[in-house]
Amino acid sequence: MKTNTLRFFAAFLASAAALAAVPINVTTAVHTQPDDTSPAITFLKAGSDATATSDSLASTPAGWMAIDLPGPFDAYVQDKDLTKSLDMKPGVPIRLAPEATAGVLTTATKDDKTNITGQRGRWLQIHLERKLIGYIRIGGTAGYLPPIATTPAGAAPTAGSAAAAPMSPIPVAPVAYLGESTSELPRQFAGKFASTRSPLRPRRPYDWALNDDAGKRYAYLDVSKLLLTEQIEKYTDHQVVVFGAARATADGKDIVIQIETLQLK
Repeated sequence: MKTNTLRFFAAFLASAAALAAVPINVTTAVHTQPDDTSPAITFLKAGSDATATSDSLASTPAGWMAIDLPGPFDAYVQDKDLTKSLDMKPGVPIRLAPEATAGVLTTATKDDKTNITGQRGRWLQIHLERKLIGYIRIGGTAGYLPPIATTPAGAAPTAGSAAAAPMSPIPVAPVAYLGESTSELPRQFAGKFASTRSPLRPRRPYDWALNDDAGKRYAYLDVSKLLLTEQIEKYTDHQVVVFGAARATADGKDIVIQIETLQLK
């Protein structure tokens, strides 16, 4: 009788584990919260399996799965949110991009292990070593990838925009994300798409950049992965959303984003 009980219990655990694993059909966003409008931390590639965080099964809303993200993560905090010893103040927001309106990755705790890896004005780029929990869509919407809004077909151009026909996203070759370092995983960045070329100054290391609302460059753009770059001039001086992996330039003085999609905001 005891042997049968043990076998039944083992079979039950195996069944529970199988139920907690979901195949990913297409590249899928991992959100900070079980909400379509919450920021995407990273993306899971098609063909992989996602396994639920065991201690979150009961508290996760229907249609969502909580999964572990081991880290590390590259993120941003404002300089005012650091102590004199350059530690983050507990409770301050850690953001996905160096701007006050960027999505919040998490909030700082007193036990966080971080390194400062760069600076963008009043923002500091940090390397956060902490496990986080992310959320993915499951069930009928498994494989959900949140769309980035583009100019609707037939819509009139806004004031100050080019009078050309509405622009479609520039396509890219498929990219696999799972297994890469999370510090180099792609995510979304927003800003004004700007050319760095000028006859009055030496050529910059990259021909394109993202500018903030004040017109100041906060990242260069590497467009080498885009397939139809002949369309790219149409985006100049427009507010855009790019998706790609950010890294420091060779001299460590700037950030460059190797973009994989480019769309109007």
